[in-house]
This record gives sequence, structure tokens and C-alpha cells, in this order.
Amino acid sequence: MEFNSVNPYNGEQVGRYTAHTSLELDNILDKSAEAFKTWSREPLSVRTGLIKKAAEVLRENVEGYAQMITSEMGKPISESRAEVNKCAWVCDYYAENAETFLAPEVIETDAEQSFVRHDPIGTVFAVMPWNFPFWQVFRFAAPTLTAGNTGLLKHAPNVFGCAEMIEDVFTKAGYPEGVFQNLIVHHDQTEKIIAHDSVKAVTLTGSEMAGSAVAQIAGKYIKKSLLELGGNNSFIVLEDADIDKAVKTAVSARMLNCGQSCIAAKRFILLESVHDEFVEKFIKAVKDLKNGDTKDDETQVGPLARKDLADQLNRQVQESIAQGAILLLGGKQDKCFHEPTILGNVKPGMSAFDEETFGPLAAIIKAKNVEEAFSLSGQSKYGLGVSVFTRDTAKAVEFASRVSDGAFFVNELVKSDPRLPFGGNKRSGYGRELAKDGMMEFINKKVVYVKG
Repeated sequence: MEFNSVNPYNGEQVGRYTAHTSLELDNILDKSAEAFKTWSREPLSVRTGLIKKAAEVLRENVEGYAQMITSEMGKPISESRAEVNKCAWVCDYYAENAETFLAPEVIETDAEQSFVRHDPIGTVFAVMPWNFPFWQVFRFAAPTLTAGNTGLLKHAPNVFGCAEMIEDVFTKAGYPEGVFQNLIVHHDQTEKIIAHDSVKAVTLTGSEMAGSAVAQIAGKYIKKSLLELGGNNSFIVLEDADIDKAVKTAVSARMLNCGQSCIAAKRFILLESVHDEFVEKFIKAVKDLKNGDTKDDETQVGPLARKDLADQLNRQVQESIAQGAILLLGGKQDKCFHEPTILGNVKPGMSAFDEETFGPLAAIIKAKNVEEAFSLSGQSKYGLGVSVFTRDTAKAVEFASRVSDGAFFVNELVKSDPRLPFGGNKRSGYGRELAKDGMMEFINKKVVYVKG
């Protein structure tokens, strides 16, 4: 089987990749198992030293990696560079904090000694998406490998060039052979991989459908799974908010990565008293965004990663208009390009409210009061994150208990940060990445009890 990666900006082929044969896949799986035997016994200082070196490799090669990201999935080059640098940050973070996170936890009992060790579990299989092709992988790999596990990556087929470069980062950093390996396989090989004795867990970032399928397979083989799935984040603007600040943040929250992000703000819930001012300023700010050649440093909005994704977004726009939404800006599609689009008068039951919109579409929703705003926010099968804009930050913190999402940000867009646990609730998945929690996901918490 052959896979092609195509530049969504100009339609040019970026790379062509041949799937591993069944024998090649078996050899990779066996190599991962063998590598774990020695890698898991390496002193932690060796592992932290290597992840620190991976950060250096990333920084030394930012431009080459960024060019590949932009070529394969269409992200503006400035955002691609920022993504690579963020990967270096997460590597540094675990290099600096792993010793603290993995330290034995002493528990006083009637024993002479009793404590909990934090040991690696084996090979962790990662199924990763195309929208942040470097970041999604490194936020899994940095804590997982540093904990002493080995890793296998099955990336999205349209970013196999990025996948090869990521494996090369670890090679350049000096990781032993077999500790991190990239797989060129079709998704029909997923069950075979998860079923392999060496694979002890699977982590997936992707669609709800993909997550459900992988979780079922993991459950069949009694393997742990971590799912980071879709989102339909609300962006609530209260009547005392700094509107200019809210608008500036809203543009980034919705249009970063051309809106192709699970944690992007998608439903803009505005109190009636600030609705008109926010919408007027938001439309102007979105109009001012520059689109064009994705390799131009000035470009802010590029194409969607594939034409079928633009088609899907266009369907949601047209359906919502037919259901009563008002087109305030944009709405046009040309192949992989979809104009930044703003819909007003969006209500529950419309596609733009109920579904995850993976692209540059902002749904404007009016609320009579704070209670209705939070009620509307909660009317979603997803539970990834909420942003609230208000000058009364103390009061905003009290609102955090009203939401079931995995994140609650005040006067800021929802974002991932190596220092904070990241993950969702409801149909947005389960488990946490990043911070100490992310490292603990793939750890054997082993009780040691000693009595004289």
C-alpha cells in the first residue's frame, strides 16, 4: 500500500510512503519489546539527558521541521515554527521535572518500609492526528519515554513526512534503537499492534469515532487507553468584560491553525448587553486577517488540511443557514480553502451549535443572563474546555464548578501547557496528558512493603 502527502495550499505532492509489510511490522514490534528490557533499566539521569538533547535537536532544526509541517498540512509557517519550539519546551519540562515526578512515594504503615515505586509499563502505542503533527506526538513521547517506556507512533497518513522527521529527532538525540519507532501502516493494522504482548497501552488523539474504535480494541485485550477527542468549546463574554481584549483573544482562539483544533473556541456565547459591540469588532478583526501563501511569514490563515475537511465545514455552514443562522462574514469555499466565517443567531439544534466545527467558523450565540450563558455552554456532548471573559475574576472562579469540562480559563483561550494537565470529559475523552498527570498515565504504581 502506498500513501501520498499532498500540500493543501498548491496541490503538489510532498512525499510518497510505502506501508510496512506484515513481517516488517512484526520486526518493529519485537524490536520495541527488546529495547524496553534495557531502556527501562537505564538510570533516570540518562533518560532525562536524552530528552534534553531532543529539545536541542528540535531548536537546531526548527526551520526544516516547520517547512515540513506547513507543506503537509497547510499551517502558516509562523505557526509551524511556534509548534516546533513548543515541542522543545515540553522536552525541557520533563528533563527538569521527571526526577521529582518519578520519586518513590513513602507511605507510613506498620511496615519497616512501605512506599510506591513509579515504574514503566512497556511499549505505548500512539495514534496521532495531523492538525498539530509535531506537538501531539511530543506531548505523548516526552513523558512516556522519559519514564522508561518505549513508544510506537502511527501518525495520520497525510503527515507521514513529519512522522519520519520526529523519529529522526530521537535518533539524532542519541536514543537507543527501538526506543521510539514510526509505523507506516493503515489503520486496519491497529488491532494487531494493540494485541501484541509488548504493547501495554494505547493513547489516541483524534475523532470521537476513532477513539471509540480504539478503546473497544484496547478493552478487548485488557490494555489501558487514553483518549483525547473532539471539542465544542464555548467562549463566554459577560457584561463586564474588556471587549477589546475578548475580541483579540477570540480571533486567536478560533482562527489559530485555521480553526483545526479540538480546543479552539467554537461557540461564542455573548450576553445581550455586549453582543453588538463584540460582533462588530470581531467581524472587523477577522476581516483583517491575511491569507495567502502558507510559507509567507505574514500569512495568518491558510487552507484546511484536506478538501474533504473543507467540504464538511461548508456543509455545516449551509445547513446552519438553512436552519436559521445568519451569515455575517465569509461562507465561501474553494477546494481546500474555506473563508473565515461568522454565523449569527446560532441556536441549539443547528449544526454550528451541536457539532464540532473543525475549521474557521465562529458561531455567535446570544444569552439573556449569566445563568443562560452557562446553560447554553453545557448543552454539548463534548467537555474539553470553557473560556469566560469578565473583569470580576473572583466571581469567575466560582463559576468553574458549574461546568463539567476538563479546563476552565478566565480571560484567556483554552490552551495546552506542559505544566498543566490536559484532557476532557464526556465525549471529549478520558485521561490526562502533560504535567505530572501525563507522566503517571503510563506508569506501574508498584507498592513495596517491607517487614523485618
